[in-house]
Amino acid sequence: MRRAAPGGPVQAPPAADPPLSLAQILAAAEAELRRFGPAKATVVDVARALGVSHTAVYRHVASKAELRDRVLERWLEATVLPMRAIAGAEGPAPERLRRLIDALIAVKRRRAAEDPELFTAYRALAAEAQAVVARHLGELVDLIAAVVRAGMDEGAFRAGDPVAAGRAVLFATSRFHHPAHAAEWQDPTLDAAYQDVWRMLMDGLARVPGRSGA
Repeated sequence: MRRAAPGGPVQAPPAADPPLSLAQILAAAEAELRRFGPAKATVVDVARALGVSHTAVYRHVASKAELRDRVLERWLEATVLPMRAIAGAEGPAPERLRRLIDALIAVKRRRAAEDPELFTAYRALAAEAQAVVARHLGELVDLIAAVVRAGMDEGAFRAGDPVAAGRAVLFATSRFHHPAHAAEWQDPTLDAAYQDVWRMLMDGLARVPGRSGA
C-alpha cells in the first residue's frame, strides 16, 4: 500500500488491467471500424472500448499498423475459408473451379450487402496494407492453381503452367469479386457478363482434342 502524502488520504494503487486476448482486441477493433470507420481503429480507441489501458493492447500488437493488419487478416481469413474447402474437395476440376469462383463472388457480395459500413472500412484498410493483400491474393492464386493442376492431370484442361492459369482466372473475374468494383455489383447485366467471361476462360483452359499438350 502506498504511503499517504503528508496531510492527505492514502492513495490506492491503480487497478490492474483484466486479462485480455488478441481475439478480444480484434473483435473490439472491428466494432470500432463498423461504428466510426478506419480513423478510430487505433490502439488507444480500442483500449478505451475495452476499458483497459493502451499498455494492455500493446502486449498483443506493437503498433497501430500491426493492429490494422491483424484486423484485416482476420477478415480475409474468414473470406477464404470456403475456397479452401472447395479446392480440397473431390469432383471434376472444371466444376470445382466454377464453384470456387462462385464462392468468392458470393462471400464478397454478401459482406458488401449485409455490412456495408464494415465492408467500406475494410476497403480503406486494404489500400494501406499492401503486404497483407498480396499474401491474400497469393493464396487465392494458389487455390485456383491447385484446381487447375488437377484439371490438367484429369485431362480436362490443356497442359501448361497452373499458377499462371490461376492468376489469369482470378484477374479475369476480378470485376465480379474485387471490392473496387462493388458499386457495379447491382448491375442487372453483371451475371450475364460473368457467364460470358467464364465461357471464354473454359475455352482457353480446355484441352483441344487431337492436339497433344495443346
